[in-house]
Amino acid sequence: MCPGRFQYLVQHTACMSLLTALLALILVVVIAFVLYKVVKSVTTLIINAVVGVVLLWLINLLDLMSIVGRPDIPINLITVLICAIGGVFGVLITVVLHLLGIPLTL
Repeated sequence: MCPGRFQYLVQHTACMSLLTALLALILVVVIAFVLYKVVKSVTTLIINAVVGVVLLWLINLLDLMSIVGRPDIPINLITVLICAIGGVFGVLITVVLHLLGIPLTL
């Protein structure tokens, strides 16, 4: 091998490893960004679910349904799932259905 060709191979290899490192860095940044968005949305969903279930529990604890002449909202699998998935909006749906006399039982 002549010296000129060896020098070309060294420069070419260094350029390729720099390109590979740059692509790897970009890939890591993209993956970190996607993970951040997923964790952020999951955290928001968990907080929303906890707030919904706590509101359902507080409505029964404070006996708020007796103000409108109705018994407490039954806390069962269906009502907890509606409140956990819907959050505050799920609690409103559960209260409205209970006030309309639509049972949320199995």
